[in-house]
Amino acid sequence: MKTLKMHGILALTVSFLVLPLAVQAADTNSVAATPPKPDKLTTCPVSGEKNWGRWASLRLCLQGQEVKLCCPGCKKDFDKDPAKYLKKIQDAAAPKK
Repeated sequence: MKTLKMHGILALTVSFLVLPLAVQAADTNSVAATPPKPDKLTTCPVSGEKNWGRWASLRLCLQGQEVKLCCPGCKKDFDKDPAKYLKKIQDAAAPKK
């Protein structure tokens, strides 16, 4: 019985020591090797409302592209069709002919 109790304590101790390493390995929020392409739109790509420069309400990075949104409601709409809004942002950054 004493051996069983020791094995249980050992198993718990090992799991508490290994768990942070497993979580760290699965971390997808780490800093990217290259910075995202800047969002050059001065308005929210979803609503068209003015983004106050770097003070946009929501900032995120998707597929290496910075996205600035004006509010959480726009985030919900953005999540429904991100490709549509990414295209708007990328078109704004494209050189004018």
